[in-house]
Amino acid sequence: MRRIKIAERPNWRERAAELGFTFHSPNGDTYWDESAYYAFTIDEIETHIEAPTAEIEALSTVLVDRILRDETYLIRLQIPEASWDYLRDSWRRNLPSLYGRLDFSFSGHGPAKLLEYNADTPTSLYEAAAFQWFWLEDRVASGALPASADQYNSIHEALVARFRELSGQGTLHLSCVGHSEEDRGTISYIDECARQGGFDTQFIAMSDIGLGADGQFYDLENRPINRLFKLYPWEWMLREPFGDALAKSMVGVLEPAWKAVLSNKGILPLLWELAPNHPNLLPAYFDDDPRAADLSRSGYARKPLYSREGANIELHDLTGSVIDADSGPYGTEGFIVQGLAPLPVFDGNHAVLGSWIVAGRAVGLGVREDRSPITKNTSRFVPHVIIG
Repeated sequence: MRRIKIAERPNWRERAAELGFTFHSPNGDTYWDESAYYAFTIDEIETHIEAPTAEIEALSTVLVDRILRDETYLIRLQIPEASWDYLRDSWRRNLPSLYGRLDFSFSGHGPAKLLEYNADTPTSLYEAAAFQWFWLEDRVASGALPASADQYNSIHEALVARFRELSGQGTLHLSCVGHSEEDRGTISYIDECARQGGFDTQFIAMSDIGLGADGQFYDLENRPINRLFKLYPWEWMLREPFGDALAKSMVGVLEPAWKAVLSNKGILPLLWELAPNHPNLLPAYFDDDPRAADLSRSGYARKPLYSREGANIELHDLTGSVIDADSGPYGTEGFIVQGLAPLPVFDGNHAVLGSWIVAGRAVGLGVREDRSPITKNTSRFVPHVIIG
């Protein structure tokens, strides 16, 4: 694994505009960064990223079943009791999942270590699935990269194939927070994949979804919403006024309700309990577990059960001093602590590997980096290649 500097394409912004990538430089700051790329060998990809991703995904499936069978786990994860039967029913009916992203710390030496599972509304999808692939094609065509350069990336094809498996049952409504440019951009890409997979689609902002007197959800033209892809967290939906109506409505949701379990950072100590000493897992405990104190000897991360883009995460060294911390609105429901696996540093940049899953299969990679040890919503996306 290496970070290699390279000249930017002189027309990349025009290329982004042509492809609808509108959120590459939010507020004028760099998000998409092609002044460098990360190079991997095929063995690093297959042995240290793809294989562990598949293994942890399999463990996660076992864990969901265990959690939904035992209310003590649901209480521990702070999942509202009113939604338990809804989650259990979605699992019992084997309602399909679309995607997810596992974040790893990996330097090219030793096993990759799981940091968290972004199982519900993972970010950086378009960048990983499409724009970095177009970058690779352009760089190979210009001679800046050898013709043999490849990329661990079948995300787009897998998404289209998954939608094709799920299509044929009416219109798919797609929804997110209407004012978020990044979310709208991601929804537009999901829309494209769904259409290529055979769906008719319709966008609606989350705030515009209405609940009818018959207990069904409707769009602004009073059409029933039978299938909904939502880029909106389950932990928000289940706690909002219309949350109780979801179980009684006829709407099928992507991601399914059982993903509310996997999107909770409380699964990190539960995975460690399920597979202690697994080479790709870090020791982890709930904050109030006496065993959590053991992690202070080697450093630890303290994470809220619910958190996004690094918010309210603290990193502590072996003396207990804070290495880095990010503020935010999370933490009311509780915290977990996890053994520290510092991100590798290249040219002053801390790099995290996002390993993508579609329909339960490992399908691709995205790399993000930051000058600080915590990956945040401002962290840059950097393309990658396989060479050798």
